[in-house]
Amino acid sequence: MLHIHGSSRSRAIRTLWMATELNLPYEPIDLAPRSPGTRTAEFLAMNPNGAVPVIEDDGFVLSESMAINLYLAKKHGGGLYPATAHGEALAWQWSFWTVDRIDRQLVTYASHAFVLPEAERDPAAAAAAWAQIEPALGVLEANLAKRSWLAEDAFTVADLNVASAMYRALFMDMGNWPRMRDWLARSWDRPAAKKARAMRE
Repeated sequence: MLHIHGSSRSRAIRTLWMATELNLPYEPIDLAPRSPGTRTAEFLAMNPNGAVPVIEDDGFVLSESMAINLYLAKKHGGGLYPATAHGEALAWQWSFWTVDRIDRQLVTYASHAFVLPEAERDPAAAAAAWAQIEPALGVLEANLAKRSWLAEDAFTVADLNVASAMYRALFMDMGNWPRMRDWLARSWDRPAAKKARAMRE
């Protein structure tokens, strides 16, 4: 049995989406980031970083949402893991790119632009984050001008990993990047994505 540790309001949403895409039976363990449950000896034995998500898959323990999703997609197939070496490499590329270029930056921007109460927002932090996000969105837009999906000719783990990290962009004006906006909408319009989003919202 697959156990998924992490709240749907955390990066665990990516793994919940993946498990739903693959129709995997799983047991969710609802742990918010930095909550007391992530500081127990039992949890820290699984992930000394104290971060979610973490999975237990029949005794195999893995953390880091991008790695978890690549693992689950490869293990269970279903067309979400690229069939070619080039597609596989592109799935890795876009997953690593997302962690470096857009994941934390988008969280920071959204928090200080519209999520936090106005008194707690830091406009300078939002501006600094946006300065990194804007060119990254341009990279995505240019790539999507060449192909409809990121790794192959259909939706794969590459798209899921990037789109899931861009959840907050669903609530932002993406009019300057129409291809990226369309791709993001198509990704989140999948039945499994809608189920994952309902868990969060």
